[in-house]
Amino acid sequence: MGVGSTVIFFPVYEIKVSTMKFIVIMPLSLLILILCNTSVHCQRPAVVNVGAVFTFDSVIGRVAKAAMEAAVSDINADPRILSGTQLNLIMEDANCSVFMGSIGAFQVIEREVAAIIGPQSSAIAHMISQIANGLQVPLISYAATDPTLSALQFPYFFRTTQSDSYQMAAMADLIDFFGWKEVIAIFVDDDYGRNGISALDDELAKKMSKISYKFPLPPQFDLSNITDMLNKTKLLAPRVYVVHINPDPGLRIFNSAQKLHMMTSNYVWLATDWLCATLDSFSPENRASLKIIEGVVGLRQHMPQTIQKKSFVSRWRKMQQKGSVHSELNAYGLYAYDTVWVVARSIDKFLDEHGNITFSFIKKLHDMEATQMQLGKLKVFDGGQLLLKILSQTNFTGLTGRVQFNADKNLVSGGYDVINIAQMAIRRVGYWSNNSGLSVLPPETLKGEQISYSRLDQKLENVTWPGGKTEKPRGWEIANDERPLRIGVPKRASFIEFVTELNNSHKIQGYCIDVFNEALKLVPYDVPYRFEPFGDGRSNPSYDELVRMVSDDVFDAAVGDIAIVTNRTKIVDFTQPYAATGLVIVAPVSNSKSSAWVFLKPFTVEMWCITAASFLMIAVVIWILEHRVNDAFRGPPRRQLITMFLFSFSTLFKTNQENTVSTLGRMVMVVWLFILLVITSSYTASLTSILTVQQLSSSITGIDSLIASNWPIGYQVGSFAHGYLINSLYIPRSRLVSLGSPEEYDRALRQGPNNGGVAAIVDELPYVELFLSKQPDYGIIGQSFTKSGWGFAFPRDSPLAVDLSTAILKLAENGKLQQIREKWFCRKGCAADRRRVPEPNQLHLSSFWGLYLLCGGFTLTAFLVFLLRTICQYVRYKRKQMKPPSPSSSVSSSTHCSRVIYNFFDFIDEREEAIKKIFAQCDNPQP
Repeated sequence: MGVGSTVIFFPVYEIKVSTMKFIVIMPLSLLILILCNTSVHCQRPAVVNVGAVFTFDSVIGRVAKAAMEAAVSDINADPRILSGTQLNLIMEDANCSVFMGSIGAFQVIEREVAAIIGPQSSAIAHMISQIANGLQVPLISYAATDPTLSALQFPYFFRTTQSDSYQMAAMADLIDFFGWKEVIAIFVDDDYGRNGISALDDELAKKMSKISYKFPLPPQFDLSNITDMLNKTKLLAPRVYVVHINPDPGLRIFNSAQKLHMMTSNYVWLATDWLCATLDSFSPENRASLKIIEGVVGLRQHMPQTIQKKSFVSRWRKMQQKGSVHSELNAYGLYAYDTVWVVARSIDKFLDEHGNITFSFIKKLHDMEATQMQLGKLKVFDGGQLLLKILSQTNFTGLTGRVQFNADKNLVSGGYDVINIAQMAIRRVGYWSNNSGLSVLPPETLKGEQISYSRLDQKLENVTWPGGKTEKPRGWEIANDERPLRIGVPKRASFIEFVTELNNSHKIQGYCIDVFNEALKLVPYDVPYRFEPFGDGRSNPSYDELVRMVSDDVFDAAVGDIAIVTNRTKIVDFTQPYAATGLVIVAPVSNSKSSAWVFLKPFTVEMWCITAASFLMIAVVIWILEHRVNDAFRGPPRRQLITMFLFSFSTLFKTNQENTVSTLGRMVMVVWLFILLVITSSYTASLTSILTVQQLSSSITGIDSLIASNWPIGYQVGSFAHGYLINSLYIPRSRLVSLGSPEEYDRALRQGPNNGGVAAIVDELPYVELFLSKQPDYGIIGQSFTKSGWGFAFPRDSPLAVDLSTAILKLAENGKLQQIREKWFCRKGCAADRRRVPEPNQLHLSSFWGLYLLCGGFTLTAFLVFLLRTICQYVRYKRKQMKPPSPSSSVSSSTHCSRVIYNFFDFIDEREEAIKKIFAQCDNPQP
């Protein structure tokens, strides 16, 4: 039964009436009852009860209580709202307890409240939300920020403050802005703390960052809890702390951190909005405690400076002066004030539309057997769903700015201020909103301008960090003097030039160590470390086991000749490779002895003979084709002979001074020069190979032929080559022979596969190059059949791995890497690149017979065309000069034949131009 409702009793008279009177009286009575009830429901109640459940004696509760009382006073004094109905605020103390908060909720519900304001605790809000759902009473909280208080699970829950999902997005952007990848989270172990940090973890994952370590504190933590926790964090690498706890007037975490020397320039402290809520509650004379938190960066809910807010702040100060308020105003006080107005406005609209507020018993509870708990007295708010709808449509400007709910029934995000404690003052260094990210301009000035942003768009003013420095802290400390970096190094028994320990002296040296030391010099901070040998020194250790120990935190890093291979990259991070490597095959080779006649080797004897014959043929044919038309090919016989052969051989160097004139001669030269080009190119390539390439003494030509054979294969002890040959190339274990030193390499290769040795050795390129620099009888077969590199191993996501990678790149660019290599491996001359391929066979005629056939055929055709043409000219010439023979003259046939041939050669020797003149004179005789 609602507040202000009227109960009407109808007396019953026992009279006897006729049937006609009964029919008239009954409808009339029902009509009167309906009219009375209608007038009751349409009448506004004189008082509307609203509940408030929160912790009175707390940083937030003290301010919220005064703010809500002020809001109720303002509402009841304003005739424009509730139209004369008084708002009655019923407060119950939750005492920071879920149990007491639940009891308080039942106590206010028994008073038939239309809505409940609070609580400030997320854990209590979870419980009361369940009660509110069952009794259909809206619950509006001004301080419960747990993001898991969702509208889907709790449809009657509203939030007039920012959800932690927004705050943690702001915190993640702040961490990403400064480039930190790992943080430590300190939080109170309740729904508020756990779920807020979980939201931060999700937001950091979007930025490729993470919470490396989480340290929960009991809800009622004390100094011993804090000290134990902070001492544990000092042993960890990250130095960025995110603190997410309830407001703490004693700032106990920072006090303890200062005593433990953790408020120095090596540390970064980030706090959620609890810190500003705490600081805002301090009186001016208590601001001296700001010195403790010098350099801390925090978030504060952004509120635009409105006229209403300024007026209320002035009013609050007057209340403080009068002594009616003893707390400083903070953001949660403003949110509490606006929350009361949200409820009042919604109830006012509800009464305008529906007239009254009524409640009904819950049948299931009412039918229960009576107990001392008296659950049957609980009633459901009949207009709960209607009020819920009206609350969802809230839209007005309050002290905190625009008050409007989104689809999740959270306050539409207004953003956050980024604050920095510097010089005992709270300094704002920027703003954050979910539209623009970090900016030096207030969100309201950027609203609607930018809906997506990148790290390059972010801006903040200069920040003062712990210790008073303005330079951004590194954010992590992988080692210090008390706990230096534990670096595992392989204690090699062979190829000790790369890395080893000298005679159990704890002195580690080698090529890899020098690279590491030089790279560490370029890292912009100090990294204390100590080398710890791994292995017994009698045989090479397992590099897979060394890498695994880095992953298992036995070592903080591993430095040495560690190949970067797939199975290792799954458990650790490697630096940029500082040496290129890969698996190669080593086998015996026989050196080709130098010879003064090595230039004859590219061609076989047949090839040389055919080539020489071709030069002679071209010389003769070109002379024949050019002799009649080209003056360069005429003259005394001795000169013609010299010209003929010089022209032919000079085509090899393209320096012949004579030019061909005849068409046939030019055509022959085109074909000849093409063939000569092919022949000379092939000769040059073959001679180059013979002069630079060694001849293999085995039939192994590459990895395929090695796999196809059944010969034993050697590998270095501890190398990943053993696993690669078995798992990737599927070579049986029985074929693999472990070798531990260069001496064993040499002995196994000399013995050969048939005498207890090996046919070849598969090893990484740097070891092979060092081995070959001292053993010239062996060589590399083919090319590397894997591509890899050597790097230093670190735990996953180690920042030092990134910084060392940058340093290694700088060493490569400035030439220091090459200098270190020369220092260790070029004392007696650098190891030459011993990659060798089989010497190619000599060039045989079978490879070029097509070209020679083409040349010979074309030359012969040109000669025959020339000969046929010349014979035709000679016959014509003889006919022009023929006279009738005298009867007395008789010449033998042999003499006649000799004369014809002689005359024919004389005719060929004549210039063709002279012959053409003779033909012209005969055809056109002069008078």
